[in-house]
Amino acid sequence: MSGEGERGGFGRGRGERGRGRGRGRGRGLGRGGGRGDRDENVWTPVTKLGRLVKEGKIGSIEEIFLFSLPVKEAEIIDFFLKDRLQDEVMKIMPVQKQSSAGQRTRFKAFVAVGDSNGHIGLGVKCSSEVATAIRGAITAAKLNVAPVRRGFWGRKSGLPHTVPCKVTGKCGSVRVRLIPAPRGTGLVSSIAGKKLLHMAGVDDCYSSARGHTRTMGNYIKAIFYALSKTYGYLSPELWKENALTTSPYQEHTDFLSKKAL
Repeated sequence: MSGEGERGGFGRGRGERGRGRGRGRGRGLGRGGGRGDRDENVWTPVTKLGRLVKEGKIGSIEEIFLFSLPVKEAEIIDFFLKDRLQDEVMKIMPVQKQSSAGQRTRFKAFVAVGDSNGHIGLGVKCSSEVATAIRGAITAAKLNVAPVRRGFWGRKSGLPHTVPCKVTGKCGSVRVRLIPAPRGTGLVSSIAGKKLLHMAGVDDCYSSARGHTRTMGNYIKAIFYALSKTYGYLSPELWKENALTTSPYQEHTDFLSKKAL
């Protein structure tokens, strides 16, 4: 009896076994062990464009848009727009998938980023947790940042305040048309449309929408596609010829040929 009392009185007495025989968590030998000396906040670029940006070879984000260079690292956008970039969660919706074990529910997040000065991005991410979906959508939105061209309605005085021409965006059944408006009109749109237009830096704009605009995901995508088209229209002030310089990859080929440390 005394032996059972010392072992805890539960039959074979396994209370003392198994201690310290796990995977080494907390000892610095298993998961997470030996990672304390690495600084996670230091950005180590993995693409050629990232290396050029970090070394200061590319002066502004407009150079990236000029040569249509694909951005594969969100840190590149942070490097140029870190202080001015704002993000807004537009919608979080649950989505379900039927599996053999029942229904699997995940969360889909729509996030918009912009600097209110001619740059807008929209990202969509689905994950089993809301926080993970929002983080992934922010990263996707930064990778989708597009320039927004602004113009005037009538007299060309002061700063550009509206879209330069009528532009249309579509997604699913939703069609959104953005129309230039006089200075002081404001943003004539829905709540979600006002948020996107303000983050893009547009102060005055009329909007017209068709289709099932209650589908928020398609609606904000249509607005984003319309804003992205503003640089696709060649107005007369852009008719003059501009000699294209060499691509940054070609200009700094000697630097890129060196092995990254």
